[in-house]
Amino acid sequence: MKYVKLGNTGIEISKLSLGGHEYLPNKLSRGFNEDFEKAITPGYIFPGFGGPQRVKLVKKAFDLGINYFDVTHDSEKEAIGRNLKELGCPYEVYIQTRPEGFCYTYDEYNAKMANYDLLKAEAERILKLLQRDAIDFYNLAFMHSALEHDPEYLDKIVYNIKRLKKEGLVRWVCADTFSGEETYLAQIETGAFDVIYINFNFADCGGEKKVLPAAAARNMGVINREQYMKGALFKMADEAGISDKNTLAHAAMKWCYGHKEVSTIIFGTNTAEHLEDAASILDDLAMTDEEARLIEEIRKTKLFKEYYDKKQIEFFG
Repeated sequence: MKYVKLGNTGIEISKLSLGGHEYLPNKLSRGFNEDFEKAITPGYIFPGFGGPQRVKLVKKAFDLGINYFDVTHDSEKEAIGRNLKELGCPYEVYIQTRPEGFCYTYDEYNAKMANYDLLKAEAERILKLLQRDAIDFYNLAFMHSALEHDPEYLDKIVYNIKRLKKEGLVRWVCADTFSGEETYLAQIETGAFDVIYINFNFADCGGEKKVLPAAAARNMGVINREQYMKGALFKMADEAGISDKNTLAHAAMKWCYGHKEVSTIIFGTNTAEHLEDAASILDDLAMTDEEARLIEEIRKTKLFKEYYDKKQIEFFG
């Protein structure tokens, strides 16, 4: 495993991280694609998470030296807490998660996140699921509508971050949003966040213009997600007649790693074999001619152009 210093945190994390999603037979993530409302409801646990297949995957992560784990809804939180307790950690690991039902569009104007008592109570609730003393990375993802609705919103978030850290409930905090460039830059400029968490791939690439450079200027780590565009990449491959999807997957990851600001990629899978294969590219991140060719073939597809245009609008407004 290769490791990198994560901004100003003082820690080193693995360049490949493990996502907490578990997947249905149709390759869609469990929870969200079973019952979305239940998935974002605090305290609701879907049955079957953290079972033998997931345990095998976490063991493989340890074998590979992965030390950064991301979990989203409560079923994933409970599963990682239980699995780590059962397996024992061979070295220090870091867990990133979020307040349930507070982020993105799950709460109108993200009002709960601006209320310290609610945010603190949620952190304490999460810690019981994780079976840990502090949340390593708390992902506070709010939308631009929160800033428009409350002129003091950012000040409240900064205050809440400082208090959570002072009380020892949270070690570091992630800046995140689905509102695009303007909101990311506002988060970064507060100086209160330690890392950014961002959708970033060669179709959803708006962050390379201002957001990644702004994060680098403040020596913030960058946590990269959605390198495969939530699976849309492989539908583009079908349109392009590309059968070697494994090489294409490597190319997509190398494109992300080719940006020096990227600290780690969150990799989601159901199988230990896929995780090991993803880790294998870390030995040589140089893009091969064939990998570059496959990316160019993808760029020519109608699906890519539609996806790219949609993401440009979402990111820049």
